[in-house]
Amino acid sequence: MIRRLQDIDVQGAEVLLRVDFNVPMSDGAITDDTRIRRALPTIRHLQEQGCKTVICSHLGRPRGRPDPKLSLEAAATHLAALLEAEIVFAHGTVGDDIEELARDLPAGGLMMVENLRFNAGEKGANKDFAVALSRLGRIFVNDAFGAMHRPDASIALVPGLMEQAVIGPLVANEIEALAKLVDSPKRPVVGILGGAKVSDKIDIVEALARRCDALLIGGAMAYTFLVAKEQEVGRSRVERDKIRLATRVLERCEERGTRVLLPIDHVVAEKMAEDAEVQVVETIPEDMIALDIGPSTVKAFSEELGAAATVFWNGPMGVFEMTPFAGGTKGVAEAVAASPAYTIVGGGDSAAAVAAFDLSERMDHVSTGGGASLAYLQGADLPGLRAIVQRGS
Repeated sequence: MIRRLQDIDVQGAEVLLRVDFNVPMSDGAITDDTRIRRALPTIRHLQEQGCKTVICSHLGRPRGRPDPKLSLEAAATHLAALLEAEIVFAHGTVGDDIEELARDLPAGGLMMVENLRFNAGEKGANKDFAVALSRLGRIFVNDAFGAMHRPDASIALVPGLMEQAVIGPLVANEIEALAKLVDSPKRPVVGILGGAKVSDKIDIVEALARRCDALLIGGAMAYTFLVAKEQEVGRSRVERDKIRLATRVLERCEERGTRVLLPIDHVVAEKMAEDAEVQVVETIPEDMIALDIGPSTVKAFSEELGAAATVFWNGPMGVFEMTPFAGGTKGVAEAVAASPAYTIVGGGDSAAAVAAFDLSERMDHVSTGGGASLAYLQGADLPGLRAIVQRGS
């Protein structure tokens, strides 16, 4: 059984709260605060309960040493503004001075420690680092769904060292939403997959093929599948070493009765650039690169989505960050939003896309953790959940 924050009494407790504030940054400024905002209900609850709360997270890949560009100080400042509350920021992760700051917090007080990955013990799952981190509280709350699939010290080791360990509301909501796809979903189930590489998504392609009635594949990964079907794709990105694997996946989908829809028209250009001259074609010229799905594909995909009862989407249909190649992703996003189905957007670029098109509120669930949501759907072991379960047993 997975213990939840709502299951325990935290009145006046000393809490170590693991969040996922791995937010996009540009020139020291946060460009998307979605993950911070999604953590607000949990933090406010702990404040209202009079907890002394120490918040910890990772940010980026600093490789076990301090990097000013990846400091969490900007996140602490932003969080303080959202909460309209004071947050003590510790310029370190563990140690006597950090523990003293935590002890000195008032009831309802908040403190954030520096980027956990500034210490090599985090990614290295070092027991000594985990022990030092566990001294910052008595109760551990993991509300970092986006990191649940990581075997890092704060995720996999700290729960077993605390008096109590639970998942927070954000993680609980994520699991509940994804369970609607994993456990007896309403049918028809339609999966949408995009992104750059088949190699990044092959496990989820197979997992969705087992669960879905129809699988819609776009993005650059679609062209490896089209080559597997002996279609010409010009200079489009193809993983030549994955063509045989793509062929086997298509064969297994046919055996299971899972319909696979691939692009039937394409937005092509000679180069990937904002000023590129584009064409919509059904057959890709040998000197062109396909960088988005075309309108006929959007229409075909939309018809499938309109008849669906459950939808899971992970990965854009093209280079949506560039205006000439955004139409396919936007069209699919609008079709998902308009669908009567229960709709799950699996984090990552898909979440960024629906946010960019101002459609997030029209989805039933937008995950904060792309990799974690894919791992959960594949049935993979999530170290963060396992650690909570083991601590509660």
